[in-house]
Amino acid sequence: QVQLMESGGDSVQDGGSLRLSCVASGYTPNDYCMGWYRQAPGKEREIIAAIGREGRPHYTRSAERRLIISADNDKNTLYLQMNNLKPDDTGTYTCAVLFEHGTGYACFMQLAQRFHHLGQGTQVTVSS
Repeated sequence: QVQLMESGGDSVQDGGSLRLSCVASGYTPNDYCMGWYRQAPGKEREIIAAIGREGRPHYTRSAERRLIISADNDKNTLYLQMNNLKPDDTGTYTCAVLFEHGTGYACFMQLAQRFHHLGQGTQVTVSS
């Protein structure tokens, strides 16, 4: 059974940093797209960063310079480094996997539409 478990969410001040982790289990990572979603209070979930197995990332334009997505295939772990956090970054962050081939941009667009497995999410709160 495939499971995705996020961690690393916390409450931070404006300008702070966090590193989120997503540990995947129950499958062997051959070809895949993985990504992070954010759901802000009262808003729909949106894809903010994605990466394919070959390692090329793609980000939502509004956060492009403040996010770094990476994957450690040996540890079956996906990361999201978030820097210079703003109150608008507050929300639930969830990771997902799609078992299809793709580069960063293609993975981003595919995950914007669907996924095969989704984690439970981790809460990030940024106060001013």
